[in-house]
Amino acid sequence: MPIDAGSLHYAVGPVIAFLMLVLIGLFLRWAFASDTTSGTPVQREELLTPVATLTRRDSALALRAVLSDAGIRSTIREPAAHRADVLVFPEDLQRARALALSFGER
Repeated sequence: MPIDAGSLHYAVGPVIAFLMLVLIGLFLRWAFASDTTSGTPVQREELLTPVATLTRRDSALALRAVLSDAGIRSTIREPAAHRADVLVFPEDLQRARALALSFGER
């Protein structure tokens, strides 16, 4: 069957491809959209909470060892020179503060 030279059959493939790209784009926008409809960001609970700020890294490492002996997981953050924050998980915060108060900076 001969193809009419004046038909637009050659445009069908690109139109279908373009429509599929638009549909995929709309799906991805829906799938990865944030849960909030307003412009205000959702407040999230902090994962780690500072329990002590020390002036020396050695002191922070010693406090981490005390916390580790008590079964409390912790880490050190150094936001500035001569400053080391010891961070713990919120569920361990009260016990860690009690140990930090008895620890004192050495």
